[in-house]
Amino acid sequence: MRILIVEDQESLAHTIARRLQEVGYSTDITFDGQEGLHFATSTSYDLIILDIMLPKIDGINLLKLIRLKGIQTPVLCLTAKDSIEDRVIGLDAGADDYLVKPFSFDELLARIRALLRRYAQTREPIIKVKDLVIDTNSHKVTRAGKLIELTSKEYSILEYLARNKGRVLTRSQIAEHVWNYDFEGTSNIVDVYIRYLRRKIDDGFPEKLIYTIRGVGYMLRDEK
Repeated sequence: MRILIVEDQESLAHTIARRLQEVGYSTDITFDGQEGLHFATSTSYDLIILDIMLPKIDGINLLKLIRLKGIQTPVLCLTAKDSIEDRVIGLDAGADDYLVKPFSFDELLARIRALLRRYAQTREPIIKVKDLVIDTNSHKVTRAGKLIELTSKEYSILEYLARNKGRVLTRSQIAEHVWNYDFEGTSNIVDVYIRYLRRKIDDGFPEKLIYTIRGVGYMLRDEK
C-alpha cells in the first residue's frame, strides 16, 4: 500500500511517514500543494493524507483539482480547524474523511484502515489470472487451489502486476508503487523480489505466469 502525504510542517510529515513505514506502508512526502498535485496526478496511490493549509495551492483547491482529473483515491484531510463549516467545505470538495490536529497516531492509523477497507469494497476484490487467484481483501493467494504464502512486499508486487495483467510494467514503476520515490534506480531489488515471486508462483507449475520483457520490465501474462 502506497500513501502520499501532503503536509507543509516537515517534522510532522516525516513523523507520519516514519510511523506508517513502521507498520508496512510505503510513503511519499510533499510540502506544498503544487508538488502535491504533481505527485497525485502522476503516480497511483492507495490513499492521500492532505493538509488543508498549504503553500502555493491550498488543500481544498488541490483536492478539487484532483477530483476534476477523475482521481478517486481516498483522501484524508488534516486540519487545525474543527468547525462544522470547515468540514463541510472539505467534504464537498471531495474529502473522504477529516482528522483535526493535534491527533494521535493510533486514530490516524484507524482512519486509514477504515478508508482503505471502504475503497477496497468499490474495487473487484478477487483477481484471477489463469489458475492464480488473489483475494485483495484477505490477501490470500492460491494457484491451482494451493495456498501460497507471500511477504507483504511480494504480495504488493503481485497485486500490482495482476491489476495490470497483460501490460508491461517497468522496474521503476514497480519500485515506485511498492516502495517510494526514494527508490534508487540502479538497485536490483525489483529483480530480487521477482525471483522470490517466481519461486512461489511459477516453480512447480507447467505454465509460467511472470514474464520478463528484456530491457523493459515484467508482466503477468493472461493470454487465453
